[in-house]
Amino acid sequence: MDCQWLQYLHSVGLLRGAFPPAAEVRGVRALWRQRDALVRHSSWHIQHVHKALDQMNLQVHHVLTDITGQTGTAIVEAILQGQRDPAVLAKHRDQHFKASEATLIKALTGDYRAEHLFCLGQAFSGYQFVQKQIAELDEELERRLEELTPPPPVAPASPAAAAPKRKATGKSAPAFDACGLLARLHRVDLCAVPGINVLGAQTLWSELGGDLSAFPTGNHFTSWLGVCPDNRISGGKILAARTKPTTNRITLALRMAAQALHHAKNELGEHYRRLRAKLGGATAVTALAHKLARILYVMITRREPYRPELHAATAELRRARTLKRLAARAKDLGFRLVPTPASA
Repeated sequence: MDCQWLQYLHSVGLLRGAFPPAAEVRGVRALWRQRDALVRHSSWHIQHVHKALDQMNLQVHHVLTDITGQTGTAIVEAILQGQRDPAVLAKHRDQHFKASEATLIKALTGDYRAEHLFCLGQAFSGYQFVQKQIAELDEELERRLEELTPPPPVAPASPAAAAPKRKATGKSAPAFDACGLLARLHRVDLCAVPGINVLGAQTLWSELGGDLSAFPTGNHFTSWLGVCPDNRISGGKILAARTKPTTNRITLALRMAAQALHHAKNELGEHYRRLRAKLGGATAVTALAHKLARILYVMITRREPYRPELHAATAELRRARTLKRLAARAKDLGFRLVPTPASA
């Protein structure tokens, strides 16, 4: 039987063991994966709302940034309650709404057919139901994380410090302070890493927990994630070095974090743009995801906070190498580099 053959291969060391997180982590993992599925379902309902509006020739979702925001929700609810006058519907616009009232009136002028109104009502009701389920799931997630979180240490009295600024994560972020709970679970704030928001940090803990002892080094961790070269060697020659295909949820979260750093004004954003100019977009995303994985591994295993000043030394070394290369190039062309005088 196949199971007997697999058991024999594993007993003689020909199969690698899987990584099972702790039981309490698996419970949180199941809830977080369910939440991720509900978020996707809510986006499908929003697309159905857009489709129903398009079929009625209503372009309000092209004027609004978010049809599920305050203005969009008020307009859709008024339409479902029987209001058809565009001028009356436009009165629901928020005071911070950028488009003019005349533009909104034009966008709300269309053909309110009964069948499309029915589809709109079902899609909007489905979205509201999924949002209610997400809220209930957030309460259960918060309860479980609170049970696993150790009590905060009693610190001596000190002058009040400014609270760290949390990163914007959009409407799909949990309703509770997940970053604070995760910082107490890991004993280090992973949200301080550029590109890692509360969703990425929660995905990391839900899939792995706080114990990475199953991975002896960062090399083992990045290899398990599939963000390092999968060298295929034959006769001492590397035939291929592509990363292996993977559906690891942590890898997907790290890739999204790497892509979010494209325009970031920080050390990792500069590193990504430098890699992109040298290697191309796809390879740069993988390389930066590999770097983020190593940073997170060190933070979790050593309980050390993120230190952006460590990148300053490599930045100075990189500047010195660039100057040396430019000076050599200028010398070959018969020129000499001269530093510009400091402005008064």
